[in-house]
Amino acid sequence: MPETTAKSNDQTSIGSYFVSNYPPYSFWSAEQVREAEAALDRPPANEAPLGVYLHIPFCRKRCRFCYFKVYTDKKADEIGGYLDSVIEELRLLVAKPAVQGRRPKFIYFGGGTPSYISTTQLRHLTDSVRALLPWDRAEEVAFECEPGTITRHKLEVLRDIGVTRLSLGVENFNQEILEVNGRAHGAAEIDRAYGLAREVGFPQINIDLISGMIGETDENWRDCLEKTVAMAPESVTIYQMELPPNTVISKEMRIGGKPAPVAHWTTKRRWHREAFEHLETAGYTITSGYTAVRDADKAQFLYRDLLWSGADMLGLGVASFSHMQGVHYQNETRIETYQQRIAEGELPLYRGLRTTAEERMLREFILQMKKGRVDKRHFVNKYDADVQQRFEPQLAQLEGEGLLHTDADRIALTRDGLLRVDELLHRFFLPEHRAAAA
Repeated sequence: MPETTAKSNDQTSIGSYFVSNYPPYSFWSAEQVREAEAALDRPPANEAPLGVYLHIPFCRKRCRFCYFKVYTDKKADEIGGYLDSVIEELRLLVAKPAVQGRRPKFIYFGGGTPSYISTTQLRHLTDSVRALLPWDRAEEVAFECEPGTITRHKLEVLRDIGVTRLSLGVENFNQEILEVNGRAHGAAEIDRAYGLAREVGFPQINIDLISGMIGETDENWRDCLEKTVAMAPESVTIYQMELPPNTVISKEMRIGGKPAPVAHWTTKRRWHREAFEHLETAGYTITSGYTAVRDADKAQFLYRDLLWSGADMLGLGVASFSHMQGVHYQNETRIETYQQRIAEGELPLYRGLRTTAEERMLREFILQMKKGRVDKRHFVNKYDADVQQRFEPQLAQLEGEGLLHTDADRIALTRDGLLRVDELLHRFFLPEHRAAAA
C-alpha cells in the first residue's frame, strides 16, 4: 500500500483509510475546473435528485484527530461575513442551468460545528438559502451538533427550520478521553444536550461514536455502548479512528518519531464488532459499515443513500465538495480566497474532475459496497453493467477469504468484510487509481 495510506491490518499509521469518493481526490486538478463550469452551464441531462451540503467550518476547539477544514479563531462578524459569502455563492449557482428551478431532496449542514453559530446567524442563513433554493420538497434536513454548543432555544430554532435528523458528535462518554483527544465538550454536556433534544423533539437523533480514541480501553468501550443503548437514539454511527496526515496527532508523530497513540486496527475492528453485536441485541439493525438504526422502516439517511446512488450535490462553503452531472469539483480551500472570489462575482472553484461512464459506475459500486450489500439489478438497469462479471476476480477472491458472498441478485459483505470495507474497496479501483493516495 502507498506510504500515505494507513495500514489497516495492524498498527495504525499516518494516512487516510476512509473512502469517501471515487476517483481519488489526488486526480482532481485545477485544469479541470472548466469541466465543472461546463457541467453547471448545462441543463440537467437526467432526473437525478439534488442535494445541498452547507459547510460551517467553525469550532470552539480543534480536535486532535480532526482532518476537516475548520477555524477556531473567527469572531462573530467574521462568521457573519462568511455566511453571507455562502448565501452569495448560492445566488450565483441558482442562476446556472444545472440548478435553476430544481428543488433539493436533502439538505446537510456539516462542519466544523454547524451548531456553533448563533441562532440569529442560523435563521439568517436558512431563510436566505430557502428564498434562493426552496427546500419544500426536501425529505431530509440533517444537522451536526457538538453537545457543548446546544441550548434549548437553539434546538427550538433547528426544529422550526425543519431539521429532521439531528446528529450529536458524542464520540466517547469519558471525560478524560474527551480531554486527551481535544474534544471541546465534556461528558456532562452529553446527557444535557441529548435530554434537551429529546424534549424539543426531532424525528431522528443520531449519536456518533469513535472506536480507538486515545486512551480507550475495553472497559470504557463497553461503558460507551451501554450508555448509548440506554439513550435509545434512532441511529448510531461508529467510525474507526484514522490519522490522515493533517491531524494534530499525525503532526506530533512525525515530529516526535513515535508510534500512533491509538489502538491497532485489529483492536478497533474488534470494538466495532462488539458495538454492532451489542446494538443488534438491543434491537438495532445494521444498515452500513458504520450505522445501526433502531427502526429500519422509519430511520433514513438520504444524504448517504442518495449520494451513494449518483445524486447531484451542491457543496456550499470553503473547501466543500460537489458532484454535478458526472463532474466532481471542490471549492477554494482558504477562507480568504473563497470569500474574495465570491466578492468578485466568481464561483470559487478550486479543482475538478470529469468522470467517465465507467468511473461513475465504479463510484456507485464502491460506495454502495459500504452499505454491505449491492443490488446487481441497479447496475444493469442504470449502466447496462454486469458487476458480477465485471468484478469476477475480486469477488471470487473476497468470497474465498470469507468477506462476502453473492447470489443471483446481490453481493453481500459478511460481518468481517463490513468491518474492514474501506480497506477492501481499493481492489475495485481502476489500475491507475490503486496506488494513488486518496
